[in-house]
Amino acid sequence: MDVKTSLAAEYARVRSMTLDLCSSLAPEDTVVQSMPDVSPTKWHLAHVTWFFERFVLEVFGTSYKRLHDQYDFIFNSYYYSAGQMHARPQRGLLSRPTLAEISDYRAHVDDALQELLQQCGDNAELSERVVLGLNHEQQHQELLLTDIKHVFAQNPLLPAVNESLQIAESHAPDAYTFAAGDAGIQKVGYSGAGFCFDNETPRHDTLLQEHRIGARLVSNGEFRDFIDDGGYRDSNLWLSDGWSVIKERGWNRPLYWSQDLDAEFTLAGLREVNPHAPVCHVSYYEADAYARWAGARLPTEFEWELAAAAEKIEGNFVDARIWHPAATGTKQFFGDVWEWTSSPYAPYPGFVPLDGSLGEYNGKFMCNQMTVRGGSCVTSVDHIRPSYRSFFYPDARWQFLGIRLAKDGLA
Repeated sequence: MDVKTSLAAEYARVRSMTLDLCSSLAPEDTVVQSMPDVSPTKWHLAHVTWFFERFVLEVFGTSYKRLHDQYDFIFNSYYYSAGQMHARPQRGLLSRPTLAEISDYRAHVDDALQELLQQCGDNAELSERVVLGLNHEQQHQELLLTDIKHVFAQNPLLPAVNESLQIAESHAPDAYTFAAGDAGIQKVGYSGAGFCFDNETPRHDTLLQEHRIGARLVSNGEFRDFIDDGGYRDSNLWLSDGWSVIKERGWNRPLYWSQDLDAEFTLAGLREVNPHAPVCHVSYYEADAYARWAGARLPTEFEWELAAAAEKIEGNFVDARIWHPAATGTKQFFGDVWEWTSSPYAPYPGFVPLDGSLGEYNGKFMCNQMTVRGGSCVTSVDHIRPSYRSFFYPDARWQFLGIRLAKDGLA
């Protein structure tokens, strides 16, 4: 298969998967925005399409014509160098364009993009831009699911986003243990010939002290022990900002857990809390407080990366159609939950963002956020790697965010 054909096939596959993920939704479901961090499903469907239109077709396609000029304003997210945009917290106020009109928009862009790939898909710069767009769409596939989960959780009916999701087998995890991690001067960051985001570069040296890293994720049952022991009531366990947040917002359990701690809302509807599965939907503040309570700490992102680099990229991903953390009995470095690290999201030494508007993709967010690693149960398996860095504000909980522990020293 030549470059043009393989890239066209990959484009079709990723774009089709986005539609498949929301195939069980009604048009009414796709309009709702339940909080400022959540975007309506139909906005996700349009924004990833806008990305290809703005950064591929309008750069490389000499004869491309927009379907609607106002879409450039409505579906821009944060690329100010590309123009102004509709305010993020107000995306749910847009009943128009309709879902059907957005479907037409996707088809319009898809037809033009496939034609462009047939003409010049072997152009290296074009190919790189399309691959970036596909990875961008995979990020939004994950956001689409986490966002619609938050939307459905606000509904008193607690409906399932998808009733056909599998229920994973439950296996009690082994006792929580730690393994020695690599220490001394170590190389971190992306290396290889495939795709990576700019924030994974450049590869560089970092100094790691002797440490041990948890052999698995923290489970629901272990986190419930923290709750039962008064973890949410002990200010000594909490960072000052975290204590302020949980007091102000009344947090006393993970997001989506019932008040009696027995049930949790999932993408398959309300289910019993599985004590063996990894705990999820906890903020950085909660992860840090749990680690203190457990006599440990959170790993740095480089401790995590070096430990994960020795493991196969396998686990519970979106492809398994469970869409919830599962008790797999593995080391769980990949899939299940994004793992909070103790590392602020910051540039690597010598970091240079991409040229032009695409330089806004990662670099301008390198402030006041924490790095997470590993992907989740709604991440595509072919989208993740040990060097992959994502990032969230420390009070974020609506993503599938969980905990792995670490300790200093070897004893």
